[in-house]
Amino acid sequence: MKCHFEKQHHRRSIRLKDFDYSQEGAYFVTICAYGKKCIFGDVIDYRVELSPIGQIVSKFWFEIPKHFGNVHLDEFVVMPNHIHGIVMITRKRRGVKFNAPTRDDDYYSRISPRKDTLSVIVRTYKSAVSSWCRKNGCEDFPWQRNYYEHVIRSDDDLVQIREYIANNAVKWDLDNENPAIRIEKPA
Repeated sequence: MKCHFEKQHHRRSIRLKDFDYSQEGAYFVTICAYGKKCIFGDVIDYRVELSPIGQIVSKFWFEIPKHFGNVHLDEFVVMPNHIHGIVMITRKRRGVKFNAPTRDDDYYSRISPRKDTLSVIVRTYKSAVSSWCRKNGCEDFPWQRNYYEHVIRSDDDLVQIREYIANNAVKWDLDNENPAIRIEKPA
């Protein structure tokens, strides 16, 4: 018999159905600040000037491979209210990994993503930044729930995404994520 809690909390996944996000490959990831508030910095003269939180967001991103020995990072940018990065998962393992323990009889392990998946990598990253912020007086810092990902399926796709990330600050004035130009949809 399912408890009331299990019946109540079914979220529609935005991930590809039946896709193995632990498999070797490149993934384009976008993570937003809650409410898409511009707390990571400002775009000045087509460059992002990072706030102290933006500096932590950047620093912790580059520490991901220290905790996941099968991850390499590619192009990355911190924007005022979101980040873009390319995460490459490989089969080769190196270094120490810090993943949550898994036990079949543990409820949280059953509902958590499998080890070494993109979800675990992103969740661990977001948690590390949030934890640092709480410990250092930035209690009001929240991430937006979830994240956007795109499975990079070809070299051409990889080149285009790298270009998009590299030019993101230059095109900030045209970006839908920029609250200065965001047009609210009529009700």
